[in-house]
Amino acid sequence: MEQFFYHTLIGQIILMLLETLAVLVPLLIGVAYLTLMERKVMAAMQRRRGPNVNGLFGLLQAFADAIKMIFKETVIPAGANRALFLFAPFLTFSLAMIAWAVIPTGNGLAVANINVGILYLLAISSLGVYGILIAGWASNSKYAFLGGLRSAAQMVSYEVSIGLVIVSVLLAVGSLNLNDIVLAQRHVWFCLPMFPMFIVFFISALAETSRAPFDLPEGESELVAGFFVEYSSLAFGLFFLGEYANMILMSSMVSILFLGGWLPPLGLAPFTWVPGPLWLIFKILFCLFVFIWVRATFPRFRYDQLMRLGWKVFLPLSLVWMIATAGFLLATGLLPQVGGVSS
Repeated sequence: MEQFFYHTLIGQIILMLLETLAVLVPLLIGVAYLTLMERKVMAAMQRRRGPNVNGLFGLLQAFADAIKMIFKETVIPAGANRALFLFAPFLTFSLAMIAWAVIPTGNGLAVANINVGILYLLAISSLGVYGILIAGWASNSKYAFLGGLRSAAQMVSYEVSIGLVIVSVLLAVGSLNLNDIVLAQRHVWFCLPMFPMFIVFFISALAETSRAPFDLPEGESELVAGFFVEYSSLAFGLFFLGEYANMILMSSMVSILFLGGWLPPLGLAPFTWVPGPLWLIFKILFCLFVFIWVRATFPRFRYDQLMRLGWKVFLPLSLVWMIATAGFLLATGLLPQVGGVSS
């Protein structure tokens, strides 16, 4: 009996490792090619060629950049805390990876289909602040430290709005399970009845990932690239990969919360032949395209404008919308019972 349990446990561990690799390997490849996609899309918008030398249509440029970054020398500033200096990029990159454990790519298809998946995502995204603060402090540089404080304040400010928007979605679903949130959109995607919150969430995602026009931590004119100014080689590469992995993660959250996840548009029969994971990939790519489009279009905000938008516009708007949503669902008897779709 013990031998049977041992073999069963080993089998479960192997299966979990295979499931993890099935998520992480495509994600890492996607992160690498997202950098190429960004350069290609921005080049097309600015009437340039973009990368076109390494490989067919420049498809090997991402690998060329990775190899160059790996073999560069890692420079650690004098007076820096070596352990924390090297731990910070690893923490940022690791958090960007493990958040994908609860992202469903199909009905029940997730590494961990837990009932509190949305709380798991919020917890992981909140921990990302620590990597940035540690990097800014451990570098022993006033510019890096100011960049870390600025980035942490920015992320905390917009996490409040993101949390309230998510609560509005959860009120309509009645479940914290990401699978249930997607299934609740079988007839209508939440981006239609909750269009203002969809816009608030997407803009907050731009600020949460420090993307243009909210890339204040990288203000070259005053902070010389912010919290990672002292980083080079592979350590800088981990921050770089973490940023792009977070872009894909936030795009997947937008797709799951507001665009129906793996579901076809409005459940229409002509679209049901396309596999669910492909629909999710299409929606993530669309959100990433808008990320890049915004970067190529809008100038950078001032820091006071960033804070004013987060605290004086998005916070009151999302709070009022959450209260109005709860009141409307309660008054019309549409407030779902505990358990949501799965009940």
